[in-house]
Amino acid sequence: MQQQISVITLGIDDLARSKRFYSEGFGWAPVFENAEIAFYQMNGFVLGTWLRPELEKDMMPNSLMRPGAFALAHNVGAREDVFAVISALESAGGRVLRPADAPDHGGFRGYVADPDNNAWEIAWNPAWSIDARGLVTFGL
Repeated sequence: MQQQISVITLGIDDLARSKRFYSEGFGWAPVFENAEIAFYQMNGFVLGTWLRPELEKDMMPNSLMRPGAFALAHNVGAREDVFAVISALESAGGRVLRPADAPDHGGFRGYVADPDNNAWEIAWNPAWSIDARGLVTFGL
């Protein structure tokens, strides 16, 4: 089986509020949207934000657990970019979970929750390269 992710879909409560966070905070534009969902073309996969009741109907469980024990990450090319992205996300309706700082294992990071409490790590890692297309290569 190919080692890849095609789509990550986040359950959300308010589509307009979610679009504001992703569009104004990250600067991302949906490639498709309707009254229930917005899809963002990423570098190699698609991020979906879908109204939680519709996602639950599609999955068939009763009430999705949240917040989950996971974080999505957005890596940036320079340490100072961590502050700028966290600030933009907070201005667009995000909530800072952890201010930017340097962890013991190196690099620089902070955490922001989107309006639906999905955690985003905003990180700079000097050992990881990011190419012009935004593809990150793991490095030690």
